[in-house]
Amino acid sequence: MSNIVDPLVGRIAARVRTERERRRWTLAQLADASGVSQAMISRIERAESSPTAVVLGKLSAAFQLSVASLLALAEGAPEDTARETAAGEAGVRRPADTAEWRDPATGYRRRQITGPRFPAEIAEIRLPAGARVPYPAAAFAFVRQVVWVLDGRLTFHDGDTVHELEAGDTIELGEPAERVFANISGSECRYAVVLTRGTTP
Repeated sequence: MSNIVDPLVGRIAARVRTERERRRWTLAQLADASGVSQAMISRIERAESSPTAVVLGKLSAAFQLSVASLLALAEGAPEDTARETAAGEAGVRRPADTAEWRDPATGYRRRQITGPRFPAEIAEIRLPAGARVPYPAAAFAFVRQVVWVLDGRLTFHDGDTVHELEAGDTIELGEPAERVFANISGSECRYAVVLTRGTTP
């Protein structure tokens, strides 16, 4: 097993702990709300375990945040925001300036495109062939979201409805529902997620 630590693991650990403490929840309370074991949450908060996309989905749902928002908050660490230009100014962000998060279970990769001051969150996702990532309905609460397939094919389960999306297709998500992002093809699927927040929990 590789000893290389994802650069976002520490930031995710700090963000999960911050969100839990902001709500004055104990580990046991977050475990009860999310369905993630107390032991796993403890390991995540100590940066001893890299959470999978499924676990992040359960934690974000408990916090009433989208997974994209939870990761964007983690990525918006002080060292990154210090490089951001002042509000209203144009700024160039190189790929090297943005950390890429990788799901240890599926190989799913996510890169935040927009900075913390931009009013919408835009992320680029690379979903490997054969990967399947489910999220609970609560992970989509309080947000408006569009998925735009850039390359490949995405099988998107929106509740009981299945959409086969190809390059160029978009889907605007409606009311929160259990959703699955799946790539049943033989090659990688690349898509963008564009998200704006509604009511803040």
